Amino acid sequence: GCACDIPSHLYSFSFELNADWTRLYPTQPELRAYLNHCADKYGLREHIRFNAEVTSADFDEGTGSWTVRTADGQSVRARALANGAGALSRPGLPDIPGVERFEGAKFHSMRWDHACDLTNKRVAVIGTGASAIQFVPQIQPKVAKLHLFQRTPPWILPKRNPRVPPWMKRTFRLVPWAQTLFRAMLYWLHEFAALNFLNKHRHRRIGEEAALEHLRVVVQDEKLRAALTPSYLMGCKRVLLSNDYLPALTQDNVELVTDGVAEITERGVRTRDGVEREVDAIVFGTGFHATDFVGSLRIRGLGGRELSQEWSVAAPTYLGVMVEGFPNYFMITGPNTGLGHNSMVFMIEAQVHYIVKFLKKLRAQKLRYMDVLRRAQDAFVEYVQTRMQETVWVSGCKSWYLPPDGRNFTLWPAFTFQYWWRMRRVRLADFRRVSS
Repeated sequence: GCACDIPSHLYSFSFELNADWTRLYPTQPELRAYLNHCADKYGLREHIRFNAEVTSADFDEGTGSWTVRTADGQSVRARALANGAGALSRPGLPDIPGVERFEGAKFHSMRWDHACDLTNKRVAVIGTGASAIQFVPQIQPKVAKLHLFQRTPPWILPKRNPRVPPWMKRTFRLVPWAQTLFRAMLYWLHEFAALNFLNKHRHRRIGEEAALEHLRVVVQDEKLRAALTPSYLMGCKRVLLSNDYLPALTQDNVELVTDGVAEITERGVRTRDGVEREVDAIVFGTGFHATDFVGSLRIRGLGGRELSQEWSVAAPTYLGVMVEGFPNYFMITGPNTGLGHNSMVFMIEAQVHYIVKFLKKLRAQKLRYMDVLRRAQDAFVEYVQTRMQETVWVSGCKSWYLPPDGRNFTLWPAFTFQYWWRMRRVRLADFRRVSS
């Protein structure tokens, strides 16, 4: 069920258009094949160290270089370090009492246990976000019983996912600019949708009515429909696209459980009302550590400053790409550059272009390193957090966008073309420059 909620004609590299997408939203095998194609065409494999877990990175002020160490004891030294691990790369497991004593199979959806056959098994799924809506419809026909534990219902819109007709593929292959035009149309349609997110006072009537109509048509049972009806502003949590999630929940072998999970026992899941549901397997569709940008990686900058300590409360950055005190260190999809409406590939390309421009200036001016000034970083953080207060993402719901203190360091609170405009050049006045 793994897929993407941005059309692949847009959620792909601008310099490597693919005329052969089979659908508007193709599934994982097609997406993976595209990335493998890119890796082969551009000769990336010879530059990749596979199965290399990075444990630490230390900056040497004297040489202006980073030393990166891996779990197998190897190290690499480089003038610059770009962290492209991504915010949705480490699974988030809920802190539920007793999880370690469950005697059946248990795994996070990101680390799917393909050796575990769920056919005719009693299965508990914890979580009803973007992960669950993909895999729940796939396992529902196979399992004997599926208990779906929901904390908050998501807003769900139908997924308009037509097949790409052969004539369109031929046109894109023969006339590449036609695909570029189609991509631009998709971009601006998604950018226009940002109006519904960037102003929390804007009435989202059309979107909410479309989602509620989808729910009314698919779910006939009034009690189930009520349990699946959101009570928060559309967009506060990620809006989901699916045609098969709601139909799966109406099947006889599915139970939607809205009582909170109290504990996991040896045999199953007990909710706060005291009911224990015995299951053979538990699948956690509980998302990722999206607001923990460093994790267990130790990154030490000037004076031995450790990034995880600098970010123990907040995650201030400059343009979402650099951090004061950590020279020549870059982040791709760093804090406040995530999106709720458009293609992250657009943001990634803007960031990579910026990093390349930065490195060219470093070389051309014979600099050992450049470190962003605190005033420049503070000005960017103030801009982002001020804009954020007007968005739907801080309108009161609890989502993976927000850490416990409620400040949003995850998303970009403006249009993506505004971010591109900021990233078009390197402002040397915002850096302390140190010569070689």
